[in-house]
Amino acid sequence: MQENSPKPGKTARIGVAMSGGVDSSVTVRLLQEEGVSVVGFFMALAQPDLEAQIERVRNIARYLGVELAVIDLRQEFRHRVLDYFTATYRAGRTPNPCAVCNRLIKFGLLLEAARLRGIEELATGHYVRIERDAAGRARLRRGLDPRKDQSYFLCRLEQRQLARIRTPLGARSKDEVYRLAAGFGLAGRHGSESQDVCFLQNTTIPEFLARQAENLEPAGEIVAVDGRILGRHQGISRYTIGQRRGLGIPDATPYYVVALDPETNRVVVGKDHDLLRHSVRLVEENWLGGAGPELPARFEVQIRYHHKPVPATLEATENGPSGRRALVARFDEPQRAVTPGQFAAFYRGDELLGSAEMVG
Repeated sequence: MQENSPKPGKTARIGVAMSGGVDSSVTVRLLQEEGVSVVGFFMALAQPDLEAQIERVRNIARYLGVELAVIDLRQEFRHRVLDYFTATYRAGRTPNPCAVCNRLIKFGLLLEAARLRGIEELATGHYVRIERDAAGRARLRRGLDPRKDQSYFLCRLEQRQLARIRTPLGARSKDEVYRLAAGFGLAGRHGSESQDVCFLQNTTIPEFLARQAENLEPAGEIVAVDGRILGRHQGISRYTIGQRRGLGIPDATPYYVVALDPETNRVVVGKDHDLLRHSVRLVEENWLGGAGPELPARFEVQIRYHHKPVPATLEATENGPSGRRALVARFDEPQRAVTPGQFAAFYRGDELLGSAEMVG
């Protein structure tokens, strides 16, 4: 396979999604060293310190000598990401706003904004590798720094998006990027490490959700897996599968949230062993190469960002929403805290092949 890195001169101009952080700033400079003409793009979303971020990015762009376009996507971000985030929590599931934003906003609307300016490729500071196979298809592989690999967050992308993305940091370590930043004179100019969920800076999920709702969530019962009432909660969106803190239920061994039932407005708790699952049902499958594989098939399945992928068999089952088939992943070994609303990502080796949403 050949790494998807066109030689200087092949692309007249390339866009870079700039956040003001070290990764995107170093990405700009690396592309300039290849002889590529760079245009920076900053997405105005729902960042609490938006004006300060814009000014920081403008200063970095001036230092690097690149044109900067500020793309106002606040309204679209609210409708496509914030509404999804709120609705998913209200439904008793745990959303993944970064994966949704990458598909719909960063590599959706921002990529389109770049195209309308005559720029066909967009580079980012993601720690992933994008390569092309002999047939010309773009394939997504893990970043070589295992501490920083971000491929999981790109699990909802499509082939048409991957084909237009460049990721110069995928074969580098974070330590190397910091050394490069110092050598490029960027130390002290870039911001601190960006937060995974940009709109939650300086706030908590319950506080954010309370501001989005017209009415407060109703209180309800906390029950054991056998149905015993153990306490009260102040809204199921305050809880997620595997949570231990904040339950207020003293016992010899800790309780954990094992399920959320929006129909009865109950939080179900149990002991650690109650969190183990042998399988999970999946809907809304997405395959980065286009059509999905014949099933059943074997994959390594990753059920959250910091989860170690585990061997599993993926099978097709009855039709899911919108008439699309549903899937079930059967783990070789039971997995802890399988969380509805999150995405299961399907790998073979270091290549990310697809994903689907976990529903229970």
